[in-house]
Amino acid sequence: MHSHKNIDDRSLALAKQIVAQIDQDPQRKGLLKAQATCKRWQIILTGREKACADEWALILQTPWEKIRSILLDPAPKATRLRQNSPFCGVLTNKERWKIIKEYRNHDARAA
Repeated sequence: MHSHKNIDDRSLALAKQIVAQIDQDPQRKGLLKAQATCKRWQIILTGREKACADEWALILQTPWEKIRSILLDPAPKATRLRQNSPFCGVLTNKERWKIIKEYRNHDARAA
């Protein structure tokens, strides 16, 4: 069973990997991908999900340094934002699963 803290920690670990990847890319392709994803979400989502996409759309209009700080912030608001991150698809499946497996092992040891 995954604890909320473990899920939040895993989400932060994924965000750290995303930030590292975008930081290393002068073209910021991962950021461009997130902006495109967010625009698509704003068109197809409704209700609370659309409100979250709208919130991300505003954030994604700010400089990378600000976006980066939100992705890495352990505070409750940033934790909530990471639950619906438009940065999905930035990491490869292999990169993503490596982190997910690490946190599954954390849960197994805690049980």
